[in-house]
Amino acid sequence: MRKILASMLLFAAALSANPARALDSTSPPVVVTPLADRSQTASGQPIVLPQKNVQVLVSTYDIAVGATLPVHQHPFARYAYVEAGTLKVTNVETGNSNTYKTGDFIIEMIGQWHQATNIGDAPVKLLVIDQIEQGAKNTVLQKQ
Repeated sequence: MRKILASMLLFAAALSANPARALDSTSPPVVVTPLADRSQTASGQPIVLPQKNVQVLVSTYDIAVGATLPVHQHPFARYAYVEAGTLKVTNVETGNSNTYKTGDFIIEMIGQWHQATNIGDAPVKLLVIDQIEQGAKNTVLQKQ
């Protein structure tokens, strides 16, 4: 019994020492590269998720050079991964801006008016994931 327990502990230690191989030791290694580890939005808010009937929406955005999105806000959590380009996001309520480049991960502000502009010399390509209450809008445009 002790040999079995000792073997199990050694096996568990080996797995935790190399998490890339922990997924499947019979095939080539899997490399996991963390991209983000955050608990706040871009403007410092705690991330709050929908409380009922969560719906996940996944989309891509292609933003032309020089294009500016209209002033808008998101009522629920939205995440974006910058696949290409350079994007400047400005919180129009505070005037604070953040610039994101290829490889950056964005946790967008919730319920705050903001807009984004492609300030680079190439199109911006985003992979966007929204978590909303089922049937709700993921983006609200500011009325003119």
